[in-house]
Amino acid sequence: MLGIPTVLDRMIQQAVLQVLQPIFDPMFSDGSFGFRPGRSTHGAVVRACEHVAAGHRWLVDLDLEKFFDRVNHDVLMARVARRVKDKRVLLLIRRYLQAGIMEGGLVSPRAEGTPQGGPLSPLLSNVLLDEMDKELEHRGHRFVRYADDCNVYVQSKAAGERVMASLERFLWERLRLKINRDKSAVARPWERKFLGYTVTSNLQPKLKIAPQSVQRLRSKLRPIWRRGRGREIASTIEELNPIIRGWVAYYRMVVVKGSLQELDAWIRRKLRCVVWRQWKTPGTRYRKLRERGLNSAKAHAGAMNSRGPWWNAGSTHMNLALPNDALTKMGLVSFLAEHQRLARTS
Repeated sequence: MLGIPTVLDRMIQQAVLQVLQPIFDPMFSDGSFGFRPGRSTHGAVVRACEHVAAGHRWLVDLDLEKFFDRVNHDVLMARVARRVKDKRVLLLIRRYLQAGIMEGGLVSPRAEGTPQGGPLSPLLSNVLLDEMDKELEHRGHRFVRYADDCNVYVQSKAAGERVMASLERFLWERLRLKINRDKSAVARPWERKFLGYTVTSNLQPKLKIAPQSVQRLRSKLRPIWRRGRGREIASTIEELNPIIRGWVAYYRMVVVKGSLQELDAWIRRKLRCVVWRQWKTPGTRYRKLRERGLNSAKAHAGAMNSRGPWWNAGSTHMNLALPNDALTKMGLVSFLAEHQRLARTS
């Protein structure tokens, strides 16, 4: 759950963050990318791909069980106190950690965890998990961590199993954190996703979009298709475009573009499906198909069939009535074209 501080508390936490960030950040590991100045998800994904390309083709994918809800306050404050000696600041941080959460008008106390939503929480999570980073560096492992999402790259499955077991003991004994065994795994990198990306199995791996990311996008767009049945298709396209641009901007580093092409085809078919539903009766469908240039025989065959909207959206008569060029003229942004545009400008 998110714990959103009040305006005054956000301001104070941000002030504390601006003082503490320069103190802690230089000591953080080079393999840590989350919530750090000058670092991003894209940098973490590139580093992960480099480790696979270097021959570390087995992955220890660690998922910490309810990390932000399970952080032990005493363990965390002990790590903060190593660099911060002002007891007033330490007391202030602890009070923010222990601040209760109001839900439905009732305040519940907090005995563990760092509230997600506060400016200070990301830095505190890095302070705690830096001990795991240092342990991995000491052992000579290649790894990438973004917040509580950590991948360790090794050269064999047996080595991965040993790393998983030893890290499970380390995290519990030193940091009082548990690994979620159901979501963690020792696997090939191309069988797992990292920050929405995955890689191919080539000797020189290529970045591509993880299937789960594509599925989440499709689920996100489902309400737009429902709303589209009762309004102009141009309004639906106008609502889609910012989502498409933002999504492609995040996945602009992909080399394998098959998912982008598939999404383009899927979006266009869904739009044709919306239009077909709007043409509710066979008579309206016949008239609309004729208006869009189909001859009488093709329009009649298309309008009078008993198939569903999805089948008709992929049929010849709807592709002729609402071709790709027509959707582009209405302003529809193409996933593939937007990716190519970003590639030229970067």
